[in-house]
Amino acid sequence: MNVAELVGKTLAQLGVGHAFGVVGSGNFTVTNALVEHGVPYTAARHEGGAATMADAFSRTSGQLAVVSVHQGCGLTNAATGIGEAAKSRTPLLVLAAEAAPSAVYSNFAMDQDSFTTSVYAVSERVHSAQSAVADTVRAYRTAVNDRRTVVLNLPLNIQSLPAVETNAIPQIVPTEPIRPSRASVEALAVLIASAKRPVFVAGRGGREAKNEILALARHTGALVATSAVAKGLFNEDDFNLGISGGFSSPLAAELITDADLIVGFGCALNMWTMRHGHLIGSGTKVVQVDLDEPALGANRPIDLGVVGDSAQCARDVLELLRLQEFKEREGYRSEAVRQRISSEINWQQVGYADLSDENLIDARTLTTRLDELLPAERIVSVDSGNFMGYPSQFLSVPDENGFCFTQAFQAIGLGLYTAIGAALAQPGRLPVLGTGDGGFHMAMAELDTAVRLNLPLVCIVYNDAAYGAEVHHFAEGGAQPDLGSVVFPDTDFAAIGRGFGADGITVRTVQDLEAVRAWLESNPTKPLVIDAKIASDGGAWWLAEAFKGH
Repeated sequence: MNVAELVGKTLAQLGVGHAFGVVGSGNFTVTNALVEHGVPYTAARHEGGAATMADAFSRTSGQLAVVSVHQGCGLTNAATGIGEAAKSRTPLLVLAAEAAPSAVYSNFAMDQDSFTTSVYAVSERVHSAQSAVADTVRAYRTAVNDRRTVVLNLPLNIQSLPAVETNAIPQIVPTEPIRPSRASVEALAVLIASAKRPVFVAGRGGREAKNEILALARHTGALVATSAVAKGLFNEDDFNLGISGGFSSPLAAELITDADLIVGFGCALNMWTMRHGHLIGSGTKVVQVDLDEPALGANRPIDLGVVGDSAQCARDVLELLRLQEFKEREGYRSEAVRQRISSEINWQQVGYADLSDENLIDARTLTTRLDELLPAERIVSVDSGNFMGYPSQFLSVPDENGFCFTQAFQAIGLGLYTAIGAALAQPGRLPVLGTGDGGFHMAMAELDTAVRLNLPLVCIVYNDAAYGAEVHHFAEGGAQPDLGSVVFPDTDFAAIGRGFGADGITVRTVQDLEAVRAWLESNPTKPLVIDAKIASDGGAWWLAEAFKGH
């Protein structure tokens, strides 16, 4: 056994859930070792696809995923996916082969440490045969316990050395949740007790705190909402407002704006979640709970910042209120509010003027009908672009693990990769992708991966033959953009899908969607590409609002 094989064996013993990658000479051995020791492996067509597949798998499975890449160019090809994962604090391990330090004239030589830190990931390295196990365990521990994306560099001269095995792999002990200070808990309890209309917003850091946040909300009369990445977290609650921010329904935006206290649990309270602060009413108190002290108040002024684990914080505040004999109250959870939420909170309940004609379909009409047709047990992944609000708003999901939103880097083209990784993490659910024509063009090669995996993946391509955001939102001073750079000839995505071995249909009217019903009834084992010819929305209003002054 050499060092590369030992690294693969060690990671398998530590419990890696899945590996993704593109193999070359530098990472062939470590990848084979992972497979040999029982780690499932998916071969992607591009390292960028592999990185985001792994990111999505980690987010929706609760298991650490691994990305395996060649030295130099293999790592740079994965850059955007690694950056997305790092910005999202996704626990992820990238195994990157590395040119030997002495190979200064190698085609693959580069400063992989600086590259890694430039996209906010953590750089680690296997330094020697003697330290290989310890180096691998350290990288794994950092990824899992610190929720970081870690690049473990594997120098070629070290990989080939004879392995030095240890008697046992050290046990990875989970870190204890950070408990907020007593003073901050008391301060938050006072604010909640004095609020008449509190709203709790859970973000990525609140996804593991559902029960604790709901218990506190029900005791204190708070409504609950989420940022986009935590969509579905509070589905079971009658006072769930859904997504807070640009994707908020009119009623959700109204009720959040009327709140006198907003508490963000693991939520950045950024321009997207708070609509540049427009969802914060005059005189509304704002509290932010986060594990990272520098994150507190980073996006907008807050009245109280609490450093601590969201679940622990909610639990401690509720315990303190009960000790103070603070009785369960109605607060914002009145019967009148409940009835309004029941009848108005979902976008499907909001009227609109249908833009459809015989050639083009309104994106709202399209997505509403698909929401009715597709099974409820689904996992929805969304690419970035002008279209992105439609699948985010109009496609319901069963819970927080039914929605995967890789948007921290704001990169177009990650949607298809996301959908494949999420599908492998949640095999009991129908994978559904919402993407634009621009993003689907960028990611097209990985449709082959979905076909090879026999995934019944529904790819909804919102096709306006343009980069819609650039067409509608980025003209300055009234000047029109050069349409030749952002508007393109129409593409027959259904035909391209069939060329890859998938099924494909073209949709111009609601009646065309009956083909989806037939596809679902066929017990499909390959993707379906829906080339939806979309009527122009004049520019999605949520992006118009978000990009003002940005």
